[in-house]
Amino acid sequence: MTQSQLFQSRARTRIPGMTQLLSKRPDMYSLDVWPAYYSKAKGAAVWDLDGKKYLDMSIGGIGACVLGYADDEVDGAVIEAIRNGVASSLNCPEEVELAEELCALHPWADMARFTRGGGEALSVAVRIARAHTGRDVVAFCGYHGWSDWYLAANLAEDSALDGHLIQGLQPAGVPRSLLGSCYPFRYNHLDELKAIVAKHGKQLAAIVMEPVRSAMPEPGFIEGVRTIADETGAVMIVDEVSAGFRYCAGGAHLVLHKVTPDMAVFSKALGNGYAIAAVIGRENVMQAAQSTFISSTNWTERVGFTAGLACIRAYKQRKPYEKFSVMGKTVKQAWVDLGTKHGFSAHSGGMDAMSHFSFDLPDFLVYKAYFIQCMLELGILASDNCYLMDAHTDTDVKKYLAACDQAFAQLAEARDKGDIRSRLRGAPAVSGFKRLA
Repeated sequence: MTQSQLFQSRARTRIPGMTQLLSKRPDMYSLDVWPAYYSKAKGAAVWDLDGKKYLDMSIGGIGACVLGYADDEVDGAVIEAIRNGVASSLNCPEEVELAEELCALHPWADMARFTRGGGEALSVAVRIARAHTGRDVVAFCGYHGWSDWYLAANLAEDSALDGHLIQGLQPAGVPRSLLGSCYPFRYNHLDELKAIVAKHGKQLAAIVMEPVRSAMPEPGFIEGVRTIADETGAVMIVDEVSAGFRYCAGGAHLVLHKVTPDMAVFSKALGNGYAIAAVIGRENVMQAAQSTFISSTNWTERVGFTAGLACIRAYKQRKPYEKFSVMGKTVKQAWVDLGTKHGFSAHSGGMDAMSHFSFDLPDFLVYKAYFIQCMLELGILASDNCYLMDAHTDTDVKKYLAACDQAFAQLAEARDKGDIRSRLRGAPAVSGFKRLA
């Protein structure tokens, strides 16, 4: 038994669901094959508990480590902050500096509030919007975390959130009284938002959406959302937790369309792996935070603010988004071309910096698990997606795509021989939210 397998066994007896984050659960990849735990991470490399080194071309710390693991510039600033004390009876000046920096990057915004993670920051944003409008109903598209306000969409049926990144999210534990407080619409389907407004427009507090996910906004879609928000008096909230700092130094909405929101939420790439999240917005909306109770001790801790400032400084200097565009397009096209080469109907999509692929196969999750297994044997941590970091080099991408070519060839051989399941050393990957036995 490897150290990773040992820790997986220990975790199952002590941690419900094995880990704190669904996207890091090993059964999402291949249980007993995916390494699951790391001893060290630096640049674009990860070492597992048994000391094996991998080039990480997978999920980049779930999109958080936009610069790369243990970035010297960010870590250096954090170490200095730690030496000066991360908490005291007074506030750290870095939180004011980070608020000013984010508002400078987004001239439409006037004020900021901070939390530690994206999910709770979205909850804060929705609370502020409801306090500002005095209304309850939220319309949304996309994935926005684990909180009650979001999962309430599944109180009426268990499939309302399907198609918004994760399927099968159960609302167990969410008060039934929240039924009818949250309604989904699909990205680029303005008619669905209009239908929500026709029924609930007078109660609409907020429209929450990502600036982009798997598809670019169609002409008139974002503008239409902005118009509806203006006409109904609802607060337009852009969720930049995933997209932020992938297209520019700041929110993706700054370059993908000309529409400005009333609020925007950041996390993940904001701190390069350190816990920090921000809610920025117009003053008339943000001041509603003072009419409700939003407060937490660890939201004032110094490390996150310091990391955020250092990450933004490094990001503006290095401009990795230029690299992401070129590398991401190369990877997405290569997946399709390699699929054709080996007889698979392959599709790729997503942001260039956070892309994914799939095959037109009913048992794709079996192929996904075998692909992961093949890539691990080649020294590469990989899945059906590729989240780029500034630490990735052209050589890394070439090595990764050469390995993909070999892995796709092994998948094709297994397909032709009909023995792919017997080749798996672990379990097939799972999709969506399922209880871990």
